[in-house]
Amino acid sequence: MSANTVMKTSLRNFFAHKGRMALSAVAVLLSVAFVCGTLVFTDTMDTTFDKLFAATSSDVTVSPKAAKNEGSDTGRPESLPASALARVERADGVKSAEGAVSSMNVTVVDADNKNMGSENGAPTIAGNWTHNDLRSMDITSGHAPRGPTEVMVDSDTAKKHHLKMGDELRTIAATGDFRAKIVGIASFKVTNPGAAVVYFDTATAQRELIGRSGRFTQINVAAATGVSDSVLKKNVAASLDGPYKFQTQKETADANRKDVGEFMDVIKYAMLGFAGIAFLVGIFLIINTFSMLVAQRTREIGLMRAIGSSRKQVNRSVLVEALLLGVFGSVIGVGAGVGLAVGLMKMMSAAGMDLSTDDLTVQWTTPVVGLLLGIVVTVFAAYVPARRAGKVSPMAALRDAGTPADVKAGLVRALIGLVLTGGGGFALYTATQAAEASEGSLWLGVGIVATLIGFVVVGPLLAGGVVRVISAVLLRMFGSVGRMAERNALRNPRRTGATGAALMIGLALVACLSVVGSSMVASATSELDKSVGADFIIEGQNGLKPQAAEALKKAPYVSHVTEVKYVRTMLTTPGGTKEDEELVAATPTYAQDLRRETTAGELSAAYGKNAMSVGSEFAEKNHLKVGDTMNVAFERGRTADLKIAAITSDDTTFDKGAMYINLTTAKQYLPADRLPLNGMMFAKADAGKADQAYKALKSSVASDPTVHVKDQTDYKQTLKDQIGQLLNMIYGLLALAIIVAVLGVVNTLALSVVERTREIGLMRAIGLSRRQLRRMIRLESVVIALFGALLGLGLGMGWGATAQKLLALEGLDVLEIPWPTIIGVFIGSAFVGLFAALIPAFRAGRMNVLNAIATE
Repeated sequence: MSANTVMKTSLRNFFAHKGRMALSAVAVLLSVAFVCGTLVFTDTMDTTFDKLFAATSSDVTVSPKAAKNEGSDTGRPESLPASALARVERADGVKSAEGAVSSMNVTVVDADNKNMGSENGAPTIAGNWTHNDLRSMDITSGHAPRGPTEVMVDSDTAKKHHLKMGDELRTIAATGDFRAKIVGIASFKVTNPGAAVVYFDTATAQRELIGRSGRFTQINVAAATGVSDSVLKKNVAASLDGPYKFQTQKETADANRKDVGEFMDVIKYAMLGFAGIAFLVGIFLIINTFSMLVAQRTREIGLMRAIGSSRKQVNRSVLVEALLLGVFGSVIGVGAGVGLAVGLMKMMSAAGMDLSTDDLTVQWTTPVVGLLLGIVVTVFAAYVPARRAGKVSPMAALRDAGTPADVKAGLVRALIGLVLTGGGGFALYTATQAAEASEGSLWLGVGIVATLIGFVVVGPLLAGGVVRVISAVLLRMFGSVGRMAERNALRNPRRTGATGAALMIGLALVACLSVVGSSMVASATSELDKSVGADFIIEGQNGLKPQAAEALKKAPYVSHVTEVKYVRTMLTTPGGTKEDEELVAATPTYAQDLRRETTAGELSAAYGKNAMSVGSEFAEKNHLKVGDTMNVAFERGRTADLKIAAITSDDTTFDKGAMYINLTTAKQYLPADRLPLNGMMFAKADAGKADQAYKALKSSVASDPTVHVKDQTDYKQTLKDQIGQLLNMIYGLLALAIIVAVLGVVNTLALSVVERTREIGLMRAIGLSRRQLRRMIRLESVVIALFGALLGLGLGMGWGATAQKLLALEGLDVLEIPWPTIIGVFIGSAFVGLFAALIPAFRAGRMNVLNAIATE
């Protein structure tokens, strides 16, 4: 048989079974679409930020060396003196230079005290209006602010919050609150991904945001004609002495892009990971499809072999069909991926992150990656069925369709599966015995991979036993129809095992994450009950501003309020080891609000004069004991010698490894303007006055919507909600793999119905009604789905329980199995089986009895 004949045969078979190929093509399409959609979406976001950073960066930017992109922990941005601006203006190659003020440690609210900031994590930025802003914005209404009572906002924020000219806004900064009326609206020339931006005149911005006149947060420098940015940077640097940072436009944009890029990489690789899971599930679907097609064409392949086709040609014929399937599914998948990216952008815009389709970026690598992945995975999945087709002998033309099972191959497969499963189980057990989480994580990863592969390989062996158990519980009540459904599921254990394995993968991950998430919430809740003695926990966005802290301290019905600040230091141990550490500087009542066990000394002593505590792991690593002295260099402050008065146990969830000092000690060695904002605060109600204290504390900070007062019940619910939101997002991504698995069940049933056409005709002829036939197929589907669910949920709970043992090493020592979720998923799997059987059952019921009996 020539190559041309092989191609013609493959095309004929492909289009002859186009209905059977469609579902496999959908699996390829979905997987490729998810990969391409992820790449297009993240590339588009990169383009959006690149344009924004390029437009907002001046030729050269001068800023304080200590400035951080995320803002200052004091609430006031780092600044430089106006004298630096005068010197920069005189540098060679400078066309113009202007001082700019910018702060992200602000909250802007409207007349109804509603936060005007983004809800998606994008910052609120306040500053002065400069000529450099004209690079990225145009004033489209009104004018720039000219005095202390005027403010200009960006058009996106104005539109989102229905702001108009004359509306009053209140800006809450670390230096205090101030009000201004909107006199201008400016529109971005490039896409603004969601930041809220407000502008003031320079004097107001300096006074209200920095807290001092004659200071700027940066200097924007424009180059004279013919002067490159690198030369300008060199000249400007030469004009200034001191702790300054000099960056060209490209360097500024690159630094900003790096910060955003780290976040984008997490999104990108997480989404690609879920696409990989969908591909893995799709492999089972494709293997099943081609295995069944090969089995149904056994006589046809036998005839081809009898008239001279070689094994290689038959093998090649099946692989060409797979190639056609891969190309077809991948091409459509690439297009669908672009559509998916646009859909994601619309969803993000609805959630507050504005992304314009004008920036839609489809790099040439995206369709190439999508096509290669789709085609390679499809051909790879079809390789085993293709080899099986090549082994069909010419004598098979004389037998009925269907290849006999290879008993020896089945035994080898079962042995390999048991070895892998046993090895994976041993790795999981080893992980639970690990002394350190890092060591245990490696064993956990090995165990997950080995048990997953082991269960997939041993699936046909498990199918016989598990399906019988499920059938005994579920199908016996349906009488003869139930028994026939059971026998159909058991007829080809390899097929049932592969179909169940596709569903197993997604549900195993769901079960594992559910166990981990529930255990984390239960552990944190247990630790909260055990360790937190305070009645109320107060948190704020980017710290608690001084005015909020003072208001909380004056609230009635409160016996004490604890301030907690996080102070950056450089520690030098008695042995000479230097460590960058963040100390917890708190008022002494913190020892009552957060109970910490000590392995040596008394925690209350750590709040004494020139005293501190250290964590047990730090003490053990550096051979420290109570009474030793640590040299502590406070960042931007003085150096102190502090005596270790207590060593706290690190067998905890909250404040693990924390080192405590008295807030008074921090104030002694840090200038007042270098003291960080309170990271959080705690409060204790007067005896019997908890409800009144709760209302009083909330009322005291009601003017700042970013400050949240929570009692222990509120705090527990917040933890639960945060983990729940993360899990829901992961479940949403895993839904893709589950959808592909459902397609696999549909495809298996559809091909199984075709395979049993004559049998179905005979059953109908001897009295089986259409209703009974459809029920039989639906019950078969439910059994297969429950088989996959049982394996997946059992495997996932094992993974989750092992992972919790590792979390216990970090203080999260409560194992909680979320039985409502597990049971709900198991029951939901039965409905998935029913749904998957709808079309195959309907088609089987419509078969013409005589034509079915006449089918070979």
